[in-house]
Amino acid sequence: MAVTPDHPGMTLPRAELGVLPTPLHAAPKLAEALGVRGRLLLKRDDLSGFAVAGNKTRPLEMLIAGAWASGARFLVTGGTPGSNFCQAAAAAAAWAGLRCVLVYAGSPSPVRHPNEAAAIHWGARIRWTHDPDRASVDAAIEKTAAELTEEGQTAFPVPRGGATPLGATGFHLAALELDAQLDGPATVVVGTGSGGTLAGLVSGAVALGRRLRMRGASVSRPPEETARRVLELSRGCARLMGTEPPREADVVLDDARGPGHGRPSEEGERAARLALRASGVVLDPVYSAKALGALARILGDRRADPDLTTVFWHTGGLLDAVAGWESR
Repeated sequence: MAVTPDHPGMTLPRAELGVLPTPLHAAPKLAEALGVRGRLLLKRDDLSGFAVAGNKTRPLEMLIAGAWASGARFLVTGGTPGSNFCQAAAAAAAWAGLRCVLVYAGSPSPVRHPNEAAAIHWGARIRWTHDPDRASVDAAIEKTAAELTEEGQTAFPVPRGGATPLGATGFHLAALELDAQLDGPATVVVGTGSGGTLAGLVSGAVALGRRLRMRGASVSRPPEETARRVLELSRGCARLMGTEPPREADVVLDDARGPGHGRPSEEGERAARLALRASGVVLDPVYSAKALGALARILGDRRADPDLTTVFWHTGGLLDAVAGWESR
């Protein structure tokens, strides 16, 4: 466990899972392919350096430290069998010497998603809700943690996606990391699901004086619902960091759901092909491809501004990309 006192107000413990900072590099060919005249940079959290966790490495650094501090022996979280966060949490728990229980929505399938297979490989114990609704996982996580506690096993429950104020602090620090890599203001576009990533970035951007303009591409829920979740999480994150709380105007989301959560969109698939051919970057169909596909709409008229710097935050999701290829 390590503390990073070099960041103002940062006294929270952090488990050092990742290889940070992640790279930031220019993508001029991709900018041209997308019709963006200004500078386009890729923030490569797909290269975070821990297992195949991608951007999930950052919240897990804070959550694992929280589990250690609580004296927990079990990490309990959940989602769908295709959840990137679940497999990453299983890997982090194994690294940290914790046991992991994952609660999945639905029932077992004879064909495992690569993320489910990875989680089992990392040693996770799987429980099923037998209800396909993703929301069925929420109560089941708390119930599972309570059952373990009753058995005398201290459990650390984590909501879907690691979306807690503590988890978001990992991305507050990521905003400071990005700012140190840039030479001026920028618009940052990131795929947004459970909201923790964007919440931390917004909290960090406010702490930096709002010179980074955060824009979320909502891939899971209606943008209005996601915005409420992000604002609440970002304010909780700011409290933990001891910084100014974000305002409603700081949380801006665009709809990138396409046909629905977990289902590829034509816009996203086109963006994924462009990213591979122009930059050699692999995007997953659930989050990052949809976010990049929405980038031109998000920038609007500003995409023609040659002085604009845009950062596309690549969140990872390699095994989701593999699952997409296998399903064809």
